[in-house]
Amino acid sequence: MSVTAAQVKALRDRTGAGMMECKRALVEAGGDLDRGVVILRERGLAAAAKRSGRATSEGTVGQYIHAGGKLGVLMEVNCETDFVARTDEFQELVRDLAMQVAASNPLYVRREEVGSEEVDREKEIYRNQALATGKPEFIVERIVEGRMEKFYSAVCLYEQPFVKDPSITVEQLIKSKIATLKENITARRFCRFKVGEELQH
Repeated sequence: MSVTAAQVKALRDRTGAGMMECKRALVEAGGDLDRGVVILRERGLAAAAKRSGRATSEGTVGQYIHAGGKLGVLMEVNCETDFVARTDEFQELVRDLAMQVAASNPLYVRREEVGSEEVDREKEIYRNQALATGKPEFIVERIVEGRMEKFYSAVCLYEQPFVKDPSITVEQLIKSKIATLKENITARRFCRFKVGEELQH
């Protein structure tokens, strides 16, 4: 089937993918814009998976300062080449990630960074809460698993809903940029400052 230039442009505006990629996705989707978005996301995830093992030794440190200067974030995001690090799209991603940290206050980048003691403590709290309701053990374990997923999505940057589009996670956002920019990208670390907040030692 043939698709119009307007349809291709609409899909490109929504996803940031290349014109030919958008055209192919729309043809495969029979002209359905929403299905085209899904197809591009699936392809992007596959492309991102192939690149995930590549070293990311370039990148940039970006910042986000909230209105009034009371809240600020420094964010390091890495990629494979300095060329990509300088592109507008990469810089926009860095700003978006810094804004995400400012808005959602994650404690870690990924769940692997959460210490085993903290994980065990959270599980114990959820288990005791569930047992107190009198539910059987196998149900309790499922409740604990579900609450741990919510815990990770609250405290881990990669698992948080993206503030500009809560239908995707930050990890999905990064993977979509990997697909578009054709390089592996990793959020490495961040530091969040809030005026008047107690210092942690």
